[in-house]
Amino acid sequence: MRTDARRHHDPQIRGFASDNYAGAHPEILAAIALANGGHQIAYGEDDYTENLQQIVKGHFGPTAEAFPVFNGTGANVVSLQAMTDRWGAVICAESAHINVDEGGAPERVGGLKLLTVPTPDGKLTPELIDRQAYGWDDEHRAMPQVVSITQNTELGTVYTPDEIRAICEHSHERGMKVHLDGARIANAAASLDVPVRTFTSEAGVDVLSFGGTKNGALFGEAVVVLNPDAVRAMKHLRKLSMQLASKMRFVSVQLEALLAGDLWLRNARHANAMAQRLAEGVRAVDGVEILYPVQANAVFARLPHDVSERLQKRFRFYFWDEAAGDVRWMCSFDTTEDDVDAFLLALKEEIAK
Repeated sequence: MRTDARRHHDPQIRGFASDNYAGAHPEILAAIALANGGHQIAYGEDDYTENLQQIVKGHFGPTAEAFPVFNGTGANVVSLQAMTDRWGAVICAESAHINVDEGGAPERVGGLKLLTVPTPDGKLTPELIDRQAYGWDDEHRAMPQVVSITQNTELGTVYTPDEIRAICEHSHERGMKVHLDGARIANAAASLDVPVRTFTSEAGVDVLSFGGTKNGALFGEAVVVLNPDAVRAMKHLRKLSMQLASKMRFVSVQLEALLAGDLWLRNARHANAMAQRLAEGVRAVDGVEILYPVQANAVFARLPHDVSERLQKRFRFYFWDEAAGDVRWMCSFDTTEDDVDAFLLALKEEIAK
């Protein structure tokens, strides 16, 4: 039975649950349409993926190579697999996405051990890394081989280039490589207002997961290898991990649309600005506490549990720590000033009840 496609949602409704809730940027949709039509070689031998390599080199340096994948978890798992041995371990923050929000994929699919460290703000330091960086010759312990950091972090904080450089130097001195989870790397670059290579390739990062979906793409991320000596068998691992797109041109053209010009920064700057507007409004509301510095597109706050539950009926957002009353509010490339102001008005109304 034939049915016509129809819209099943109100496109005017936006919330603060996740930047994954946002649709695709119109320029991304236009790029996908541009890449459509005719035949292109499958599995990454197409013209769009080839051109993406040159764009990536322009951002990260002449040794950079991009391996487009479907999603962020896939990018992280492929990256970490390529950087570790079967007996290897990865040091990361306890709050890291690879530890909390990837369904155990790095360990269950990647076959590696995560060695976690509690942090006050989601950021690792050389001193915190050393809590797990030991026992390389102990056959009873998984061997620390990689340090994985997230930029910006899962708590919305941003590493400075000097902080990342210190982590990389410290890790390399101990024979470990450095992976950067860049699901929101554009928001970090916009916050720091520096070229992205300043806190990646020039700081000593070996491999990064470059995020597109949270910044306006329909789907698709990329593993970007900055140090070719840090990985092995990338192409084989991408296929083995079910992250090789047959029609890869439609992933690559989205990343091309983001990175060839300034779309990636425009989107991120806008999302960050909306988070700042939200934070400024929240600070004026009695009974609400902002938990971490607002440095990208996330606001973490603590407020009465019943207020959050009532507010959730008006705007979607998630509890971060429900027992403590902590919540997370995310802004996206399509969040508007009116969205923020309406949310702040609703927050004030619920607090007043």
